[in-house]
Amino acid sequence: MFLDVLRRRNPRFVEAAIALHQAGKIPANSYVLDLDATEANARVIATEAKRLGLQTFAMTKQVGRNSGFCQAVKRGGIDRAVAVDLACAVACDRAGLPVGHLGHLVQIPRFEAAMAARDLKPDYWTVFSHEKAEEAARASKDVGRTQQLLARIQSEGDIFYRGHEGGFEAQDIVAVADMLDGLDGASFAGITSFPALLFDRETRKIKPTPNLATLGKAAEMLARAGRNDIAINAPGTTSTVTLAALAEAGATQVEPGNGLHGTTPLHALEDLPELPAVLYLTEVSHLHGKNAFAFGGGLYIDPVFPDYDVKAIVSREPTTAEAALRSVEIPPPLAIDYYAMIDAVSQQAPRPGDSVVFGFRGQAFVTRAYSVGVSGISRGEPKVETIENIFGEPESWPNLR
Repeated sequence: MFLDVLRRRNPRFVEAAIALHQAGKIPANSYVLDLDATEANARVIATEAKRLGLQTFAMTKQVGRNSGFCQAVKRGGIDRAVAVDLACAVACDRAGLPVGHLGHLVQIPRFEAAMAARDLKPDYWTVFSHEKAEEAARASKDVGRTQQLLARIQSEGDIFYRGHEGGFEAQDIVAVADMLDGLDGASFAGITSFPALLFDRETRKIKPTPNLATLGKAAEMLARAGRNDIAINAPGTTSTVTLAALAEAGATQVEPGNGLHGTTPLHALEDLPELPAVLYLTEVSHLHGKNAFAFGGGLYIDPVFPDYDVKAIVSREPTTAEAALRSVEIPPPLAIDYYAMIDAVSQQAPRPGDSVVFGFRGQAFVTRAYSVGVSGISRGEPKVETIENIFGEPESWPNLR
């Protein structure tokens, strides 16, 4: 869905990725990042968020917590990360993007709370239960800190992805706040839920979820109890064009992820301020029958849209031309994506070693792909800055530096 947007709005990025791959600078099975565009995207989001009085944390999981990406985001004016899990927090901290929000969506394991409190020192730490709050407080007390806690809340009718459920009853939020304030080593700082916004397939628009209303009602209960100055963390499908609606709904914290690289669902349908800044690059391995087989490893397409005809650019020359587009079959989600199958029935069949470029909404952190940061594309001087695994750790490629 995003390949057409890439070809039209950031063609130099596609061409640079192919050229670098053919020069032996980028490995197959890589999420490639346009660091110039990322910095510009972060700047436009940060500027609008600041105008609206919103605190911004960057989500980096979708692009493998790449250190070059983290630094580009920071240069763009977003100086804190939200970590989807502890591995994400460690990677962002190592990359120089301190952890602003920890524990949401994934809670911190009991025996790793001490490391989180000691080494990461997050600004905010989300807890789903009394037990998790006690663990965070105890770990923080042991290192002489008082940790600000966000209470994840939920109410009947709220929407959660299966496997994301959890949190305190929203109707009990005043008592929950008192309980968190009573912990030695912690204090109540605010409330959170996810998702606050979602893409609606029928209307093809971004809409608020019941969760956002739940946050608003809980904030009203807290205000009546004298708690007015609280954080209201409202992540989900965040980009520049959604910030005003979130601020109007009472949010004080936002967490752009796909918006930073121009791959929220709305980016596939409308030209938003953020440019597409990520693509997936691999190469043709071999031909068999009517297909060319391309190396997989990162072929996870986040299913925000119904199934569609997947296409890729297949070429050895830097191009975004329509003639280079090929239909591609990727393995179903239940299978291991060793290869993708490219239609090879044509007068000019793909050749082993051809570059293959996809544009889709990915989740690099659940794959075995590499992440590659490229600078200088906006100046016509593309240069590979980082080649890393999904934990944001450098990979050593002798021929690629």
